[in-house]
Amino acid sequence: MKIAPTLLCCISLFCGTHVMVAQKNNETISDTIPKVEKFGLRVGVDLAKPLRTLIEDGYSGFEVMGDFRVTKRFYAAIELGNEKKDWNEPYVSSKTSGSYAKIGFDYNAYENWLGMENAITLGLRYGFSTFKQELSSYRIYTDNPAFPTHTIYESQEFSGLTAHWAELIIGIKTEILNNLYLSINVQLKRKITEDEPENFANLYIPGFNRTYDYSKFGVGYGYSISYLVPIFKKTDAPKAEK
Repeated sequence: MKIAPTLLCCISLFCGTHVMVAQKNNETISDTIPKVEKFGLRVGVDLAKPLRTLIEDGYSGFEVMGDFRVTKRFYAAIELGNEKKDWNEPYVSSKTSGSYAKIGFDYNAYENWLGMENAITLGLRYGFSTFKQELSSYRIYTDNPAFPTHTIYESQEFSGLTAHWAELIIGIKTEILNNLYLSINVQLKRKITEDEPENFANLYIPGFNRTYDYSKFGVGYGYSISYLVPIFKKTDAPKAEK
């Protein structure tokens, strides 16, 4: 009668092994849930420029933007805007107004968890601006007390000016609601070429911001809200472990 206990032991071992294998397979399946990636057109507006328009005297501006997801990590991007800026310094008073466009791409360096659509982006842009300068008044500087400086009020307009620059952008984008995003970014710019009026340097370039003497570099920032219009989806299914 020793055969029965031995047979029962073998059956128990077989069933236990089968349950363990089935449990492991279930865990593998649960760990390999397909990840759905949304592709589409995202459009938005810059919030910093309207806020700056409200609180800063002599400034008005707006900017609209859009991007399209090309691959899992890369996005084609564009920004279009218009700015007006009054510039008043002890030796010069002027006004700048014009439009600009920036086109390039963003790279998302953030690995999202399942169901998340956030981004930490590194981007490059080519910027182009068309604008005009209006010189209202200026002073001719002299350190000779025998010839004191005086202000010359002579309105001059210089139109048809252009500027080109390259731009590096670092930003963070967060999905606050389904397909609705808030983002913030900082920009480092370098002028490539610019048109300057004779004997008068550009103090401000729309899209590039303030210029600095003896430097081709500039800085900027942005704070925007945008909405993603999904066009299609792709399933990114991770490979199951063997």
